[in-house]
Amino acid sequence: MADSKNLLVQLASIVEPLNLPSLFPQPQPLEIELGCGDASFLVEYARRNPAINFLGVERLLGRIQKLHRKGSQLGLPNLRGVRIESAYFLQYLLPPHIAVALHIYFPDPWPKKKHRRHRLINEEFPALARRTLSLGGMVYLRTDDPDYFAQMREVFDAAKEFKQAETPLGLAEITTDFERSFNAQGIPTLRAAYQLEGKIENAE
Repeated sequence: MADSKNLLVQLASIVEPLNLPSLFPQPQPLEIELGCGDASFLVEYARRNPAINFLGVERLLGRIQKLHRKGSQLGLPNLRGVRIESAYFLQYLLPPHIAVALHIYFPDPWPKKKHRRHRLINEEFPALARRTLSLGGMVYLRTDDPDYFAQMREVFDAAKEFKQAETPLGLAEITTDFERSFNAQGIPTLRAAYQLEGKIENAE
């Protein structure tokens, strides 16, 4: 799966759930970033929070390799990365209710109307998040695209298991590479957060 020298998970199967305890040296709460980009956010967040395990998901090889390089340079035992498509990963490769937080920052907005079906945050996504999160778990969202932000809010506001929450200041201040670029151009970050409530017995 993964070892102390290679932070990238080598998938033995794309149909069997991951053995999460085997990936990290310490059994700690797990947070997942979907589409971790160059891993600048996740590496810094993992550095600041050694009592939490972090898993970055990214489909592009060059980007996920940056997670390994940056995390290895800092010697972060609580960081791992996997190269795969995010929605598939949540649906098929994670045991249920395994994570305490999902981070989705600046996903591809697919701005053309005919392409919006490709957006990660769609009508089906809250169900995937509900399957992945433990009770009380959080979904943190960021984007620069107002239309996509409206869609994010709409689908989670319609999901009765989730309630709106606040993004902690310490989390909001850790930015992604895209975020820094957009902010430098005067484009603001749009943020939302949601918390999973209620029972999860029938969340499969």
